[in-house]
Amino acid sequence: MSDEEFADIPDESDREQEDTADQQDEEDLEEHIPSSPLTEEHVKEGLSLLCKTGNGLQHAYVRLDVHEKQVTDVAILNCFVHLRYVDISENMLRDISSLNNLTHLLTLKADSNLLTSAELSELPYLQHASFAHNRINTTEGISHPLLESLTLSYNNLTDASGLKADQLPNLHTLELRGNRLTSTASIQLPSLKKLYLAANAVEKLEGLEQLTNLNTLHLRDNRVRELDGFSESMTALQYLNIRSNRVADLREIDKLKPLPLLRALVLEGNPVFENGDYRIEVLIAVRRLERLDKDEFTDEERGEAEELFEQRKPQDEEQNLSPTDAEEEVAEDGDV
Repeated sequence: MSDEEFADIPDESDREQEDTADQQDEEDLEEHIPSSPLTEEHVKEGLSLLCKTGNGLQHAYVRLDVHEKQVTDVAILNCFVHLRYVDISENMLRDISSLNNLTHLLTLKADSNLLTSAELSELPYLQHASFAHNRINTTEGISHPLLESLTLSYNNLTDASGLKADQLPNLHTLELRGNRLTSTASIQLPSLKKLYLAANAVEKLEGLEQLTNLNTLHLRDNRVRELDGFSESMTALQYLNIRSNRVADLREIDKLKPLPLLRALVLEGNPVFENGDYRIEVLIAVRRLERLDKDEFTDEERGEAEELFEQRKPQDEEQNLSPTDAEEEVAEDGDV
């Protein structure tokens, strides 16, 4: 894809203007949303899964599903302290602070509401939380010691600097698809194993060397041109998806060589994909790859790549000689 074609893609300022206008329209409509609190009847209908309480002497319902009830307030849940699984998605909630008392909570689904923050008091047993399709613009206040997976996709985030490694020591899966991130620098969570950043505006890959446990990195539909930032410290990375970005130079693939376990790479939709020898050149650059895009490499492709690699090896070694080495080699030739 040429620079002229890139020029036809809306830039970040265009997107921000459109999103701001849409958000203003939605906020104007929301001013007229009538108050509709969650009722005892809603709760009664949504409760299930009878379990023993902590002392083992009593029983309580621990699952609540009140999704798509069009409620604006869940303050009634403040007293349902035994709940462990809560689904309050697809409502019109702006505030979920009443959940702070649910200290036994294991799973929370709060997708598709009107939240601007996912902040809650520390919930000591929370393991899975999802806040997708809200209006969250900050990652501050998310501090749960056992949280394993966090979904903040399709919000208004420009960075993830509020997510702290010491406050989320067990977080292994982070979903930030469809936000407004332009860099990966703010993601400083060494415990992560899976990171999903599709459909942002990422241009720079920075700070990745800290993600030493990462095995899956998904960057589809961003603005990446250069594959800088990958490090030998990323010893666990096996799957890398950079589909539909702006990588145009095959030499960028060389920057993936430090990744010792990389086995699957997706580059389809980048300008480099149009190169006629694309698959062979990628395999020469990263010889340990097993799959490129949707297809595994064939024995024939591996044979061709190996042959070309050996043919180019003397030339590459010569190019990698330092000036001092080159001078010494010339001097030795002169002594013969």
